Amino acid sequence: MRILLCIDDTDNIESRGTGELATLISKEIEERNWGKCKGITRHQLFVHPDVPYTSHNSSMCFEADINEVCLNDIISYASDFLEKESAEGSDPGLCVISIDKLSQTEMLMEFGRKAKKEIITIPQAYDLAERLGVHLSEHGGTGQGVIGALAGAGLRLSGNDGRFKGKIKIESETGIENVNYILSKTGFDRVKDINGTDCKGDEVVILGEVKAVLLEGKSTLLVFANNGKNTGRTLWETCTKQQIKSF
Repeated sequence: MRILLCIDDTDNIESRGTGELATLISKEIEERNWGKCKGITRHQLFVHPDVPYTSHNSSMCFEADINEVCLNDIISYASDFLEKESAEGSDPGLCVISIDKLSQTEMLMEFGRKAKKEIITIPQAYDLAERLGVHLSEHGGTGQGVIGALAGAGLRLSGNDGRFKGKIKIESETGIENVNYILSKTGFDRVKDINGTDCKGDEVVILGEVKAVLLEGKSTLLVFANNGKNTGRTLWETCTKQQIKSF
Protein backbone atom coordinates (compact mmCIF):
# COMPACT_ATOMS: atom_id res chain seq x y z
CA MET A 1 0.00 0.00 0.00
CA ARG A 2 1.43 3.34 -1.05
CA ILE A 3 0.81 6.36 1.15
CA LEU A 4 1.83 9.99 1.30
CA LEU A 5 2.51 11.52 4.70
CA CYS A 6 2.80 15.28 4.91
CA ILE A 7 3.32 17.61 7.87
CA ASP A 8 3.33 21.38 8.19
CA ASP A 9 3.83 24.19 10.71
CA THR A 10 5.68 22.21 13.39
CA ASP A 11 8.48 24.64 14.20
CA ASN A 12 9.37 28.06 15.46
CA ILE A 13 12.34 30.24 14.61
CA GLU A 14 14.60 28.53 17.18
CA SER A 15 13.45 24.89 16.94
CA ARG A 16 14.19 21.93 14.73
CA GLY A 17 12.68 22.38 11.29
CA THR A 18 9.68 20.54 9.91
CA GLY A 19 11.98 18.64 7.57
CA GLU A 20 13.88 17.16 10.50
CA LEU A 21 10.66 15.99 12.13
CA ALA A 22 9.55 14.40 8.85
CA THR A 23 12.88 12.58 8.72
CA LEU A 24 12.39 11.22 12.23
CA ILE A 25 8.89 9.98 11.40
CA SER A 26 10.09 8.24 8.24
CA LYS A 27 12.95 6.57 10.11
CA GLU A 28 10.57 5.32 12.80
CA ILE A 29 8.28 3.81 10.17
CA GLU A 30 11.19 1.81 8.81
CA GLU A 31 12.62 0.87 12.21
CA ARG A 32 9.25 -0.53 13.28
CA ASN A 33 9.05 -2.48 10.00
CA TRP A 34 5.83 -0.74 9.04
CA GLY A 35 7.13 0.06 5.58
CA LYS A 36 9.82 1.57 3.38
CA CYS A 37 10.01 5.33 2.90
CA LYS A 38 11.20 7.42 -0.03
CA GLY A 39 12.81 10.85 -0.08
CA ILE A 40 11.28 13.86 1.64
CA THR A 41 10.24 16.82 -0.48
CA ARG A 42 9.78 20.44 0.51
CA HIS A 43 6.77 22.21 -1.02
CA GLN A 44 6.65 25.99 -1.13
CA LEU A 45 3.26 27.51 -0.34
CA PHE A 46 1.81 31.01 -0.59
CA VAL A 47 3.80 33.70 1.18
CA HIS A 48 1.49 36.49 2.32
CA PRO A 49 1.19 38.75 5.39
CA ASP A 50 -2.14 37.12 6.25
CA VAL A 51 -0.66 33.61 6.21
CA PRO A 52 1.19 32.73 9.44
CA TYR A 53 4.47 30.85 8.95
CA THR A 54 7.89 30.53 10.55
CA SER A 55 10.29 31.41 7.74
CA HIS A 56 9.33 30.11 4.29
CA ASN A 57 5.80 28.62 4.56
CA SER A 58 6.66 25.19 3.25
CA SER A 59 5.41 21.70 4.07
CA MET A 60 7.33 18.41 4.04
CA CYS A 61 6.06 15.22 2.44
CA PHE A 62 7.28 11.69 1.79
CA GLU A 63 5.93 8.56 0.15
CA ALA A 64 6.01 5.19 1.87
CA ASP A 65 5.21 1.67 0.76
CA ILE A 66 3.62 0.09 3.82
CA ASN A 67 1.81 -2.98 5.04
CA GLU A 68 -1.84 -1.92 4.92
CA VAL A 69 -2.55 -3.24 8.42
CA CYS A 70 -0.01 -0.72 9.76
CA LEU A 71 -1.80 2.38 8.41
CA ASN A 72 -3.62 3.23 11.63
CA ASP A 73 -0.47 2.62 13.66
CA ILE A 74 1.42 5.07 11.46
CA ILE A 75 -1.27 7.73 11.78
CA SER A 76 -1.42 7.25 15.54
CA TYR A 77 2.36 7.39 15.92
CA ALA A 78 2.74 10.49 13.71
CA SER A 79 -0.09 12.24 15.57
CA ASP A 80 1.44 11.55 18.99
CA PHE A 81 4.88 12.50 17.71
CA LEU A 82 3.72 15.89 16.44
CA GLU A 83 1.95 16.67 19.71
CA LYS A 84 5.11 15.85 21.68
CA GLU A 85 7.81 17.18 19.39
CA SER A 86 6.34 20.22 17.64
CA ALA A 87 7.71 23.53 18.87
CA GLU A 88 5.93 25.89 21.24
CA GLY A 89 3.72 28.29 19.35
CA SER A 90 3.48 26.12 16.25
CA ASP A 91 0.23 24.96 14.63
CA PRO A 92 1.07 21.45 13.36
CA GLY A 93 -1.03 19.58 10.84
CA LEU A 94 -0.84 16.00 9.54
CA CYS A 95 -2.15 14.53 6.31
CA VAL A 96 -1.96 10.86 5.34
CA ILE A 97 -3.42 9.61 2.09
CA SER A 98 -3.63 6.18 0.47
CA ILE A 99 -2.49 6.85 -3.08
CA ASP A 100 -4.11 3.79 -4.62
CA LYS A 101 -7.48 4.40 -2.92
CA LEU A 102 -7.69 8.08 -3.86
CA SER A 103 -10.25 8.33 -6.67
CA GLN A 104 -10.25 12.10 -7.28
CA THR A 105 -6.56 12.85 -7.53
CA GLU A 106 -7.01 16.01 -9.58
CA MET A 107 -9.02 17.69 -6.81
CA LEU A 108 -6.18 17.15 -4.35
CA MET A 109 -3.52 18.31 -6.79
CA GLU A 110 -5.52 21.42 -7.64
CA PHE A 111 -5.82 22.21 -3.93
CA GLY A 112 -2.03 22.06 -3.70
CA ARG A 113 -1.55 24.34 -6.69
CA LYS A 114 -4.11 26.77 -5.28
CA ALA A 115 -2.26 26.88 -1.94
CA LYS A 116 0.83 28.17 -3.75
CA LYS A 117 -0.90 31.33 -4.93
CA GLU A 118 -3.81 32.24 -2.65
CA ILE A 119 -5.11 32.10 0.91
CA ILE A 120 -7.04 28.97 1.90
CA THR A 121 -8.98 28.45 5.13
CA ILE A 122 -8.96 25.57 7.59
CA PRO A 123 -12.63 24.71 6.87
CA GLN A 124 -11.84 24.48 3.17
CA ALA A 125 -9.05 22.00 3.89
CA TYR A 126 -11.22 19.82 6.13
CA ASP A 127 -14.08 19.92 3.65
CA LEU A 128 -11.88 18.59 0.85
CA ALA A 129 -10.24 15.97 3.09
CA GLU A 130 -13.67 14.66 4.05
CA ARG A 131 -14.84 14.51 0.44
CA LEU A 132 -11.68 12.64 -0.59
CA GLY A 133 -11.66 10.34 2.43
CA VAL A 134 -8.09 11.21 3.48
CA HIS A 135 -6.74 11.62 7.00
CA LEU A 136 -6.26 15.25 8.05
CA SER A 137 -5.70 16.29 11.66
CA GLU A 138 -4.36 19.17 13.74
CA HIS A 139 -2.04 18.66 16.70
CA GLY A 140 -1.67 21.93 18.54
CA GLY A 141 -2.13 25.67 18.33
CA THR A 142 -4.64 26.94 15.81
CA GLY A 143 -4.35 23.87 13.60
CA GLN A 144 -3.37 26.10 10.68
CA GLY A 145 -0.89 23.46 9.54
CA VAL A 146 -3.65 21.23 8.18
CA ILE A 147 -3.82 23.51 5.14
CA GLY A 148 -0.18 23.07 4.25
CA ALA A 149 -0.23 19.35 5.09
CA LEU A 150 -3.08 18.70 2.67
CA ALA A 151 -1.60 21.01 0.04
CA GLY A 152 1.85 19.41 0.30
CA ALA A 153 0.35 15.96 -0.23
CA GLY A 154 -1.41 17.23 -3.33
CA LEU A 155 1.76 18.80 -4.70
CA ARG A 156 3.81 15.65 -4.06
CA LEU A 157 1.09 13.60 -5.75
CA SER A 158 1.32 15.83 -8.83
CA GLY A 159 4.91 14.68 -9.33
CA ASN A 160 5.94 18.14 -10.50
CA ASP A 161 6.62 20.15 -7.37
CA GLY A 162 9.11 20.09 -4.55
CA ARG A 163 12.79 20.00 -3.73
CA PHE A 164 14.17 16.89 -2.07
CA LYS A 165 15.45 17.50 1.43
CA GLY A 166 19.20 17.61 1.89
CA LYS A 167 22.25 18.20 -0.27
CA ILE A 168 24.18 15.33 -1.82
CA LYS A 169 27.96 15.21 -1.78
CA ILE A 170 29.45 13.33 -4.72
CA GLU A 171 33.04 12.12 -4.43
CA SER A 172 35.02 13.59 -7.29
CA GLU A 173 38.70 14.42 -7.71
CA THR A 174 38.10 16.97 -10.44
CA GLY A 175 34.62 18.25 -9.63
CA ILE A 176 33.49 17.20 -13.10
CA GLU A 177 31.75 13.86 -13.69
CA ASN A 178 29.53 12.27 -16.31
CA VAL A 179 25.82 11.67 -15.90
CA ASN A 180 26.14 7.90 -15.46
CA TYR A 181 28.57 8.39 -12.59
CA ILE A 182 26.31 10.94 -10.90
CA LEU A 183 23.29 8.65 -11.12
CA SER A 184 25.25 5.70 -9.74
CA LYS A 185 26.44 7.71 -6.73
CA THR A 186 23.18 9.48 -5.86
CA GLY A 187 20.28 7.23 -6.79
CA PHE A 188 18.69 10.12 -8.71
CA ASP A 189 16.44 9.03 -11.57
CA ARG A 190 17.90 11.42 -14.13
CA VAL A 191 19.86 14.56 -14.93
CA LYS A 192 17.92 17.15 -16.90
CA ASP A 193 18.68 20.46 -18.57
CA ILE A 194 16.69 23.23 -16.88
CA ASN A 195 15.06 23.87 -20.28
CA GLY A 196 13.63 20.35 -20.37
CA THR A 197 16.08 18.03 -22.16
CA ASP A 198 17.35 14.82 -20.57
CA CYS A 199 21.14 14.64 -20.44
CA LYS A 200 22.85 11.56 -21.88
CA GLY A 201 24.96 9.24 -19.76
CA ASP A 202 28.31 10.30 -21.20
CA GLU A 203 27.67 14.04 -20.94
CA VAL A 204 29.67 15.76 -18.22
CA VAL A 205 28.56 18.00 -15.38
CA ILE A 206 30.46 20.52 -13.27
CA LEU A 207 29.46 19.68 -9.71
CA GLY A 208 28.34 22.59 -7.60
CA GLU A 209 25.40 22.26 -5.21
CA VAL A 210 23.81 18.87 -5.82
CA LYS A 211 20.12 18.98 -4.93
CA ALA A 212 17.27 17.11 -6.60
CA VAL A 213 13.79 18.32 -7.50
CA LEU A 214 10.65 16.30 -8.24
CA LEU A 215 9.71 16.40 -11.92
CA GLU A 216 7.35 14.01 -13.72
CA GLY A 217 7.42 11.85 -10.62
CA LYS A 218 11.20 11.42 -10.76
CA SER A 219 14.05 12.71 -8.63
CA THR A 220 15.82 15.03 -11.02
CA LEU A 221 19.14 16.88 -10.89
CA LEU A 222 18.74 20.08 -12.87
CA VAL A 223 21.68 21.49 -14.81
CA PHE A 224 22.33 24.38 -17.16
CA ALA A 225 24.68 24.76 -20.13
CA ASN A 226 28.07 26.18 -19.19
CA ASN A 227 29.26 27.55 -22.50
CA GLY A 228 32.14 29.48 -20.96
CA LYS A 229 33.94 26.26 -20.07
CA ASN A 230 33.17 24.24 -23.18
CA THR A 231 35.77 21.60 -23.98
CA GLY A 232 34.47 20.40 -27.33
CA ARG A 233 31.53 18.48 -25.92
CA THR A 234 28.35 19.41 -24.11
CA LEU A 235 29.25 20.64 -20.64
CA TRP A 236 26.71 21.20 -17.92
CA GLU A 237 26.74 22.69 -14.45
CA THR A 238 24.44 21.94 -11.52
CA CYS A 239 21.83 24.63 -10.95
CA THR A 240 22.19 26.99 -8.03
CA LYS A 241 19.74 27.26 -5.17
CA GLN A 242 18.39 30.45 -6.72
CA GLN A 243 17.78 28.72 -10.06
CA ILE A 244 15.65 25.96 -8.50
CA LYS A 245 13.92 28.24 -6.01
CA SER A 246 10.63 27.99 -7.89
CA PHE A 247 10.37 24.22 -7.30
